Amino acid sequence: MRWMILATALTLAVGTATGQAAQIYKWVDAQGVTHFDAQPPAGQSVQEIDIQKPVTPPSTAPAARPDADQEQQAIDTKVKKQVAADAAKRKAYCDRQRTNLAQLQNNPRVREEVNGEYRRFTEEERQARIAEVKRSIDDTCN
Repeated sequence: MRWMILATALTLAVGTATGQAAQIYKWVDAQGVTHFDAQPPAGQSVQEIDIQKPVTPPSTAPAARPDADQEQQAIDTKVKKQVAADAAKRKAYCDRQRTNLAQLQNNPRVREEVNGEYRRFTEEERQARIAEVKRSIDDTCN
């Protein structure tokens, strides 16, 4: 029972405190200094400030330029084209590397042109090239 009385008293106290907020006045004196006070000065023009309503500061964000969206869209389009071209190059490279890997794995008689002459890989060279191509595929194509 006591807690109900206490809760009611507290609710009434908070309600009347916010409902009876003092009025604030704003004015500028002869030197250009802005003042705020609960009592308006005599003979001054004052502005009443409503402290119940939150004051929103003026926006300092620059106004959006109408052509800014068009510029951004042009940049986005350019970047998307570049990314697509890079992806196509990467796909072509990966296809070539996979073909090379298949040739190395399935053909034990792989040859290489050196100074106008063809030379056959040794088995160790072939295995080294297979490992190198696999690393390249893993690094670039996955």
